[in-house]
Amino acid sequence: MPSVHGHEVRGVDVGPETRCRHYGSDVDVIAIRFPCCGTFSPCFECHEAVADHEPRQWGTDDADAPAVLCGVCGDLLTVQAYVDCEDRCPDCGAAFNPGCRRHYHYYFHDALFGDGE
Repeated sequence: MPSVHGHEVRGVDVGPETRCRHYGSDVDVIAIRFPCCGTFSPCFECHEAVADHEPRQWGTDDADAPAVLCGVCGDLLTVQAYVDCEDRCPDCGAAFNPGCRRHYHYYFHDALFGDGE
């Protein structure tokens, strides 16, 4: 499996900044650690493709869990820091895909991000 900043990232055609076959734009540069298995995947589709189990969401008690890897600088963001980061890495300033917010329900319990916007 590919390593990105020292973290194994499991998925389909994962690149050096966490882009994958499903999401490969300039701003697709995060990987999310799934709480069900503790592994990073670039997206829910990658997790589905490589995991042998159903995904689990981060819950409301997990706001401080290091769950998101910036593929540009390697910073690990907590769930809450990622939800609150306004689509930019707080460490290096790299832009994150704002469209990922449409998929928060795959990764995070609804209470962590309100209405999803």
